[in-house]
Amino acid sequence: MSRIEYEVVDRVARLTLNRPEVHNAQDPELLVELDQAWTRAATDDEVGVILVRANGKHFSAGHDINAPADKFVVEGKGAVETGYRWEQEHYLGFSRRWRDIPKPSIAAVQGACIAGALNVIWPCDLIVAAEDAFFSDPVVLFGICGVEYHAHSWELGARRAKEMLFTGRRISAAEAHQAGMVNKVVPTEELDSAAMELAASIAKMDPWALAQAKRAVNQSLDVMGQYAALQSGFDIHWTGHANAMVRTGQPLLGGVDDVRAHDRRDQE
Repeated sequence: MSRIEYEVVDRVARLTLNRPEVHNAQDPELLVELDQAWTRAATDDEVGVILVRANGKHFSAGHDINAPADKFVVEGKGAVETGYRWEQEHYLGFSRRWRDIPKPSIAAVQGACIAGALNVIWPCDLIVAAEDAFFSDPVVLFGICGVEYHAHSWELGARRAKEMLFTGRRISAAEAHQAGMVNKVVPTEELDSAAMELAASIAKMDPWALAQAKRAVNQSLDVMGQYAALQSGFDIHWTGHANAMVRTGQPLLGGVDDVRAHDRRDQE
């Protein structure tokens, strides 16, 4: 693997995003490697907890929109059909699979965690955030309703979810903690040690009991409708892509400059 580092320390599998030169933007290769790392950790009896982290200043800038849009080009098929199927597997599908892996998982987040990066952290059972972490989903600027794993309402509550999407503003680590999306906030320099300490304490527990506890909570969420809501959100997400394809021939209505201008306003 080149985009994901994998190591096991004290029964904790550390899956590290490793494209710091582009703020860990997620191209297809990174996502495939990350899914392979999750599968490797899930099937290793020496692993009790999965920790997802990132090298560099930022956790992830989200999808790498500079990567080739091969998912929209398949001979003999329409772009909407091929793009929908590709994203259903690589975005929604990967995230759902990670969510349901029986072993406890933790995301350790520093700096920016933007749009597609939420697809990586929200499937995790616990989230530890550095004080400098912030979370945003500004893809309404692209003419899309939100990222593919549309868990905003579950993670933040309906009011904050709508504000996050309507304004595209950043949510600080402290606000995410207050909303219940983040389990704990720690000084940035202590993020790795705090995440490993939490993971190590969980790894000492009985693996079967942990798997059953996770299953019970996840099934409670699904009884309340989370699983169906995620698929519904993904389908609505794709009405945005389809609308953009009809109007412009491209999968997005807006562009990178729209997001960059928004980020500048957000910083002022």
